[in-house]
Amino acid sequence: MDAAPRAFTDLPRDPELGVPVPFACGTEDAYADPGTVPSARELDKRRVTQCALSRICGVCGAGLGRPLAFLGSPVEVGRNAFHFPPAHVACAEALVAAYAGVTAPVLGQDEVPGPWMLVTTASFEFVRANREDLDRRPTFQPTALLTESRAG
Repeated sequence: MDAAPRAFTDLPRDPELGVPVPFACGTEDAYADPGTVPSARELDKRRVTQCALSRICGVCGAGLGRPLAFLGSPVEVGRNAFHFPPAHVACAEALVAAYAGVTAPVLGQDEVPGPWMLVTTASFEFVRANREDLDRRPTFQPTALLTESRAG
């Protein structure tokens, strides 16, 4: 695995989309197929779990304090369940700015999210999918929102 934490400016870039690839997307994997390039499209399940259990930022890989930021679609805000791991507020804001012109599904989203939404909280629950769930990806569920805003 690659070195973490990394400054936002030091994150590898997705060669197809030209955007930084956050820690939760598995930036460089020693176990990946040779020639695999970093991609901002999918989340790395191992990294997502690592972010939850070790309480580290999904963007830079450094330890988290409070408040925490969650970045997602309006649908994720509406159901209070996010697929992208928590991040530092500054990291989440930088990621939104970097992805502003992207017109493809990224960061584990099934479709282009429309406006990115940013919420802050002090804590969250990490919820793993069960056998009956159609969407088998784990979610992060903030326990109480501090702020909610349209970020992009």
